[in-house]
Amino acid sequence: MTPEINIPAVLAEVQEAFARYEDALVHNKVEVLDELFWNSSHTLRYGATENLYGYDAIRAFRAGRPAVGLMRELLRTEITTYGTDFATANCEFRREGSAKTGRQSQTWMRTAQGWRVVSAHVSLLS
Repeated sequence: MTPEINIPAVLAEVQEAFARYEDALVHNKVEVLDELFWNSSHTLRYGATENLYGYDAIRAFRAGRPAVGLMRELLRTEITTYGTDFATANCEFRREGSAKTGRQSQTWMRTAQGWRVVSAHVSLLS
Protein backbone atom coordinates (compact mmCIF):
# COMPACT_ATOMS: atom_id res chain seq x y z
CA MET A 1 0.00 0.00 0.00
CA THR A 2 1.34 3.41 -0.94
CA PRO A 3 1.21 5.92 1.92
CA GLU A 4 -0.72 9.13 1.45
CA ILE A 5 1.57 11.85 0.13
CA ASN A 6 1.66 15.37 1.64
CA ILE A 7 -1.18 15.17 4.13
CA PRO A 8 -1.60 18.92 4.73
CA ALA A 9 -1.23 18.86 8.53
CA VAL A 10 1.82 16.55 8.38
CA LEU A 11 3.42 18.61 5.61
CA ALA A 12 2.95 21.75 7.72
CA GLU A 13 4.68 20.07 10.68
CA VAL A 14 7.70 19.08 8.60
CA GLN A 15 7.88 22.50 6.94
CA GLU A 16 7.96 24.03 10.42
CA ALA A 17 10.69 21.64 11.58
CA PHE A 18 12.72 22.35 8.42
CA ALA A 19 12.36 26.12 8.92
CA ARG A 20 13.50 25.74 12.52
CA TYR A 21 16.51 23.73 11.33
CA GLU A 22 17.39 26.34 8.69
CA ASP A 23 17.20 29.17 11.25
CA ALA A 24 19.39 27.21 13.65
CA LEU A 25 21.88 26.43 10.88
CA VAL A 26 22.45 29.99 9.69
CA HIS A 27 22.46 31.42 13.23
CA ASN A 28 24.68 28.66 14.68
CA LYS A 29 22.12 27.55 17.27
CA VAL A 30 24.02 24.35 17.98
CA GLU A 31 21.65 23.19 20.71
CA VAL A 32 18.70 23.32 18.29
CA LEU A 33 20.67 21.51 15.58
CA ASP A 34 21.58 18.83 18.12
CA GLU A 35 17.93 18.55 19.16
CA LEU A 36 16.71 18.13 15.58
CA PHE A 37 18.97 15.18 14.78
CA TRP A 38 17.77 11.78 15.99
CA ASN A 39 19.87 10.75 19.00
CA SER A 40 20.86 7.36 17.63
CA SER A 41 23.91 5.47 16.44
CA HIS A 42 21.91 4.89 13.23
CA THR A 43 21.82 8.60 12.33
CA LEU A 44 24.27 9.73 9.68
CA ARG A 45 25.34 12.93 7.99
CA TYR A 46 27.48 13.11 4.88
CA GLY A 47 28.85 16.63 4.63
CA ALA A 48 30.76 18.42 1.91
CA THR A 49 34.04 17.34 3.54
CA GLU A 50 33.13 14.77 6.20
CA ASN A 51 31.25 11.52 6.77
CA LEU A 52 29.64 11.37 10.21
CA TYR A 53 28.19 8.15 11.60
CA GLY A 54 26.01 8.34 14.69
CA TYR A 55 24.55 11.18 16.69
CA ASP A 56 27.68 11.63 18.82
CA ALA A 57 29.89 12.22 15.76
CA ILE A 58 27.39 14.71 14.32
CA ARG A 59 27.15 16.54 17.64
CA ALA A 60 30.95 16.72 17.97
CA PHE A 61 31.23 18.11 14.43
CA ARG A 62 28.68 20.83 15.17
CA ALA A 63 30.46 21.79 18.40
CA GLY A 64 33.77 22.25 16.59
CA ARG A 65 32.56 23.91 13.40
CA PRO A 66 33.47 27.58 12.85
CA ALA A 67 30.50 29.91 13.24
CA VAL A 68 31.40 32.13 10.26
CA GLY A 69 30.04 32.12 6.72
CA LEU A 70 26.87 30.26 7.62
CA MET A 71 24.33 32.54 5.91
CA ARG A 72 22.84 31.12 2.76
CA GLU A 73 20.02 31.69 0.33
CA LEU A 74 17.63 28.83 -0.34
CA LEU A 75 17.12 28.63 -4.09
CA ARG A 76 14.63 25.77 -4.09
CA THR A 77 13.14 23.58 -1.38
CA GLU A 78 11.13 20.41 -1.90
CA ILE A 79 9.52 18.74 1.11
CA THR A 80 7.49 15.56 0.72
CA THR A 81 5.75 13.59 3.44
CA TYR A 82 4.90 9.90 3.16
CA GLY A 83 2.06 8.96 5.47
CA THR A 84 2.23 10.52 8.93
CA ASP A 85 5.71 9.62 10.20
CA PHE A 86 8.26 9.94 7.38
CA ALA A 87 9.43 12.80 5.13
CA THR A 88 12.19 14.04 2.89
CA ALA A 89 13.44 17.62 2.58
CA ASN A 90 15.73 18.62 -0.26
CA CYS A 91 17.04 22.06 -1.06
CA GLU A 92 19.45 23.90 -3.29
CA PHE A 93 21.30 26.80 -1.70
CA ARG A 94 24.02 29.36 -2.25
CA ARG A 95 26.27 30.68 0.49
CA GLU A 96 26.93 34.42 0.57
CA GLY A 97 29.98 35.25 -1.56
CA SER A 98 30.15 31.81 -3.21
CA ALA A 99 29.60 30.93 -6.86
CA LYS A 100 28.93 27.29 -5.95
CA THR A 101 25.45 25.87 -5.55
CA GLY A 102 24.94 23.53 -2.63
CA ARG A 103 22.50 20.68 -2.25
CA GLN A 104 21.11 19.35 0.99
CA SER A 105 19.00 16.22 1.45
CA GLN A 106 17.40 15.22 4.73
CA THR A 107 15.28 12.28 5.78
CA TRP A 108 12.96 13.13 8.67
CA MET A 109 11.14 10.71 10.96
CA ARG A 110 8.48 11.38 13.58
CA THR A 111 9.70 10.26 17.00
CA ALA A 112 8.25 10.51 20.49
CA GLN A 113 10.25 13.77 20.80
CA GLY A 114 8.96 15.19 17.50
CA TRP A 115 10.34 15.33 13.96
CA ARG A 116 14.04 14.41 13.74
CA VAL A 117 16.60 14.17 10.94
CA VAL A 118 17.75 10.57 10.63
CA SER A 119 19.92 10.99 7.56
CA ALA A 120 21.44 14.03 5.85
CA HIS A 121 23.70 14.75 2.90
CA VAL A 122 25.32 18.02 1.78
CA SER A 123 27.24 18.48 -1.45
CA LEU A 124 28.47 21.36 -3.62
CA LEU A 125 28.38 21.90 -7.40
CA SER A 126 31.01 24.00 -9.14
